Amino acid sequence: MPQNFTINFKKQKRIVLLFFFFITTVIQAQISAVEKMAEEGFAKRFSDTTASIKIQKQELRLAKKNNSKEDEAICYAYLALTQRKLLHLKEFIHYADMSYDLAQKGTSSRAKAFASAAMGSLKSYIDDKSQAINYLLEAYTLFSKENAHDQCAKIAADISYLFYPASPEKEEKYAREALAHASKSGDPESQLFARLAFGSFLSDKLESEGKEEWQRAMKFFLETVSLAEKNADKIVSKSTIGIAYVNLADLYTKGPKPINEKAFLSNLEKATAIAKKYNVKIIFRSAIGLEGYYFTQKGDYLRAELLFINGIKYQQSLPYTDNYLMAAFYNSLKDVAVKRGDFEAYYAYDTSFTKYNQLKYKESAQSMLQNADARYESSKKAERIKQLELENGLEQKNKLLGYGIAGVLLIGLVFMFRSYHYRQRYYQNREDLLKQEQVHNELKIQLMEKETIENLSARLSLERRLLRSQMDPHFIFNALGNIQSMILQKDTLPAVSYLNKFAKLTRQILEQSRKETISLEEEINTLQNYIELQQLRLNNGFDYKIECDANVETDILIPPLLIQPFIENAVEHGLKPQENNVRGLIEIYFKEDEEQRTLICTITDNGIGLTASRKIKINETHQSLSTTITDERLSIMQKESPNAGFTVSEKDPVTDTHGCVVIINIPILS
Repeated sequence: MPQNFTINFKKQKRIVLLFFFFITTVIQAQISAVEKMAEEGFAKRFSDTTASIKIQKQELRLAKKNNSKEDEAICYAYLALTQRKLLHLKEFIHYADMSYDLAQKGTSSRAKAFASAAMGSLKSYIDDKSQAINYLLEAYTLFSKENAHDQCAKIAADISYLFYPASPEKEEKYAREALAHASKSGDPESQLFARLAFGSFLSDKLESEGKEEWQRAMKFFLETVSLAEKNADKIVSKSTIGIAYVNLADLYTKGPKPINEKAFLSNLEKATAIAKKYNVKIIFRSAIGLEGYYFTQKGDYLRAELLFINGIKYQQSLPYTDNYLMAAFYNSLKDVAVKRGDFEAYYAYDTSFTKYNQLKYKESAQSMLQNADARYESSKKAERIKQLELENGLEQKNKLLGYGIAGVLLIGLVFMFRSYHYRQRYYQNREDLLKQEQVHNELKIQLMEKETIENLSARLSLERRLLRSQMDPHFIFNALGNIQSMILQKDTLPAVSYLNKFAKLTRQILEQSRKETISLEEEINTLQNYIELQQLRLNNGFDYKIECDANVETDILIPPLLIQPFIENAVEHGLKPQENNVRGLIEIYFKEDEEQRTLICTITDNGIGLTASRKIKINETHQSLSTTITDERLSIMQKESPNAGFTVSEKDPVTDTHGCVVIINIPILS
């Protein structure tokens, strides 16, 4: 299979299963009316999310009215797990914390089991695997004492996934325990969860085992799919059925060749139908990826390409954009284009892949930052709880001291004096130690907050470097396109000259892209080389002038590569489209605003102007990223220099000629 579908496939299917459905009926006699209704509302989270949350909040209000802390904690646990499905991290943390805090204050082991399951789900969601295992083991122990076999089966399956790949022995151990609990429960959904966990363990062993192990796994997966189909109406988590189909289809590809194509495609078709109906992105991506890879390996490139294109069209018809899925599909289309030798199609697919891959990266980075913040807040809260416990312990010790003194008074004044003296010294020393620990914990919290500020500063620097690095491939792409055009037109000498200048300019840009700042003199030299390249490309059809105000020092430091995109726009969209009898002109003027510590760069041209340029670009499909990237860079700079930015306007046609005026406020860096 293509790399983007296989590398994380096992991990992804574990994520889908992991905590996808924790709570079902346990023992009817132990379930209150409030919990029962909250459970029914939770079951609607796939079919009607709004109704699901409404019912759960209604039961939460009733639990508060009845002053039932057990029901209140369980309702919060349900709401937390519902918010996990909706990917609402802030609400997920809030409800999980409320559930756990309430449960710990009470004595109900049932409420504590629900709360620990919700906290385990939260820790897994923010990639805190060790804490997730601890909470789930706590929930597993509590549910085991109640003989809640259906919930034990699901939680044991989740624990099995968390031990992959670090501990295969524990992965197998909890997968087998999940099967045992599921068998005792008689609940089809619990049985499916357990079988999927054990099936994943069997799939992991296929890399080191032979044909007999594959046959064993195939028999097990066929039985699993049969169980899911027979009890489909009793299984609330429809996604687990889709995962069973994908797992079985994937297993066909690992067996003897040729594979059973009919069965392979049938399972993928069923998985795709479930993914579309219940909006399960990972199942959709895995099913399309498996089928596309199969046809690619088979040599049926047209069918593979059509499959990925239909997948893209379906995604574009939805009200949201899954950038990860779009990037994966376009990357697979690139592989198909290479095998077909269609490099024109490869170029088109690569352009779209680059777009969605960048968006996917931004989403991934944002998600990682959110998870890191959540882990920090969780750690900070744990430190505060520990601090409060120390303070409570100190208060309790002082109470005991008072009781001791009262007891001593009953024995006698003399004995009381001696006992009070020594006890007072002991508890005073203990109090000093506890206060020292409290001060130490406060310093740790302050240090963690300082580290968070430093991390934020480092992140802003990284964003600036990332946006600046995006300018290099954008410029190189346009320059190579110009050279290719000259070669195709057999203009050999201009192409060689262009290539030499391009090599010199590329070296300058590569050197400057590694710097946080460059001097104004370096920036002007780079602009001169770039404009001369453009003059050569356009047969010297325009002139240029670069001037600096008398008070501008050319050794001042500014961010690199900010001005070139606007020169490019002036040439491409202003001068290039104008009539041949008009001699083009670009004027660049620098002056310094000493009060605001900014360098003001004014760029004017006598091109066709903004209005005419927009009319020409109406039917064009190409979208330039240069000014968008520059705008993002300047936006980030505004956090430190509020005046950073740029404006683009049209010359006054009454008092001036046609053309545009660009004014860029560039922060001067020390």
